[in-house]
Amino acid sequence: MNGVIGGILPLALGIAISPIPIIAAILMLLSPKAKGTSVGFLLGWVLGIVVAVVVFTLLGSIIPASDPDASKPIAGTIQIVLGVLLLLLAVKQWRSRPKGDAEPPMPKWMSAIDQLTAVKGAGLGFLLSAVNPKNLLMAVAAGVAIGTGGLSGGESTLAIVIFTVIAACSVAVPVIAYLVASARMAGPLESLRHWLVHNNATVMAVLLLVIGVVLIGKGIGQF
Repeated sequence: MNGVIGGILPLALGIAISPIPIIAAILMLLSPKAKGTSVGFLLGWVLGIVVAVVVFTLLGSIIPASDPDASKPIAGTIQIVLGVLLLLLAVKQWRSRPKGDAEPPMPKWMSAIDQLTAVKGAGLGFLLSAVNPKNLLMAVAAGVAIGTGGLSGGESTLAIVIFTVIAACSVAVPVIAYLVASARMAGPLESLRHWLVHNNATVMAVLLLVIGVVLIGKGIGQF
């Protein structure tokens, strides 16, 4: 159990630190429909994480069980492939860094955040957590780790809950803080948004590099 939790913590952190969803949540909190849209986004974000991890945990549990001390070539191969894909994404992110003081390009859908309803916000949150390639790769890795970890149903559920709480915290914290003290949060949120926009590519490149190397190392250790 402890080994599985230790293995999924970096993956959950990788989803949590992803700047784009945090920027989206902040833009919603600074919009006219802040409360409804941001709460919908948070619910969709959490649901997407849960669905992705549960699906791949179930798929991972199909992999034939083996002696705990024996090699696990299937799980190892999956982890190595996922690690390599994350390294390729890290290179892509690093090359996309803005030059000098140039304004980094943001996804076009961000310009329409002011017009989003709570339902559309929830849909966006779900897509960013469950369908976004970077997050999906980490959810796959976490699901495989949980599904092949030889855990009981209760232990698997606990691992999924821990993973979800950590992965969702970066969106949950600003949304909850805004709901509690909206008047005080506007300035800090705008400052955080500005920093994330200008450092998005660098943060993600370093994060994907570290997690990719960790996954490859764990995959090699399965043989």
